[in-house]
Amino acid sequence: METPDNLKYSKDHEWVKVEGDTAIIGITAYAQGELGDIVFVDVDTVGDDLTEGDVFGTIEAVKTVSDLFMPIDGEILEINEGIDANPEIINTDPYGKGWIVKISIADSSQLEALLTAGQYKDLT
Repeated sequence: METPDNLKYSKDHEWVKVEGDTAIIGITAYAQGELGDIVFVDVDTVGDDLTEGDVFGTIEAVKTVSDLFMPIDGEILEINEGIDANPEIINTDPYGKGWIVKISIADSSQLEALLTAGQYKDLT
């Protein structure tokens, strides 16, 4: 299973890609595989300041709905509009076109508490 080395990971199966003071967040290949065919993503928190562990949206698969958790503190800046029309892109490209939100990083020191690819692989 793909687990890119250039990303950080949460125990809740979100990945984080840092670009300056912005972070891109999505769910891991493991998470999308466990969920199955994704049919809908609901994120209505644009502009909200959220803290680590807060729910920033939900992801719906054919048989289940799962919460999406903030891996670090930040403000939701943008939602990937491509997943509205094509939510299954999360199944086929979870680390690329299947990203979910972009946030402004409130406290970059929190990134150190996230898992490396190796640590995440050990978890799954």
